[in-house]
Amino acid sequence: MFRTKVSQFIRSLGLLYQMDRINFFIEKVKNRKSNDQFIKDHPSVKLPPDYLIFESFQLNYKKYYSESMGTSEWIVDSVKPYMSLKNINVLDWGCGPGRVIRHMYESLDKNCKLYGTDYNLKSINWCQRNLKNIFFNHNGIESNLPFNDNYFHLIYGISIFTHLSEEKHYEWFDELLRVLSPQGIMFFTTQGDNFRVKLSENEKVKYDNGELVVRGNVKEGHRTFSAFQPKQFMLDLFKDVTIESHLIRKPNKSKSLPQDVWIIRKKK
Repeated sequence: MFRTKVSQFIRSLGLLYQMDRINFFIEKVKNRKSNDQFIKDHPSVKLPPDYLIFESFQLNYKKYYSESMGTSEWIVDSVKPYMSLKNINVLDWGCGPGRVIRHMYESLDKNCKLYGTDYNLKSINWCQRNLKNIFFNHNGIESNLPFNDNYFHLIYGISIFTHLSEEKHYEWFDELLRVLSPQGIMFFTTQGDNFRVKLSENEKVKYDNGELVVRGNVKEGHRTFSAFQPKQFMLDLFKDVTIESHLIRKPNKSKSLPQDVWIIRKKK
């Protein structure tokens, strides 16, 4: 609770970006030795600039590469019971510097077509230069994608709603639904009940009433913009689709809290 109060005070002063930069340099120093060793051991692995890694994950090269590979396998294994994975079009919504999508061909049929989209132009530029056989699109924070209706069979977004306002939740979900094929599947993660412990008392009241809790005062979409999604809010958001699965994973011994997993299907 003390850390929450400190964070909210810093946010109210408009100093969160500065604190985020300080945390970046701390992580850079802390992981320098292990990151240098990873580069020596894996000279052929292409890695984005450090801040792009930090912004989208953790500034630990080994974790960034190996855990992202595991994430791609986890997504594929999670949606297998609900759809065919042959000859499909796949969209990574909020792909960042290609952390997950770069590994997707290792888990999917080679005839699948992979696409990534993100609001961060630097991330998209890096992906376009370094990750081949994947189409990358730069989108704004506004919900507007250059794809035809019903084009994608699978769309996934790992911790993307967690950085959007309530208005953008609805606008982006409508846009994703537009480009998803009938009976297509979406896979999302959100900051659900496991994250209630991080909320202030006022935020908990709002959360328990089924309302979205948003911590703003920073650029929407950035890692420092944070949203917490109670189950009722997500049920309202997903009222026009079929919810195939809602999984609340139990926290483990690690410091990170697991996000909720939502698997939904577009109706015919």
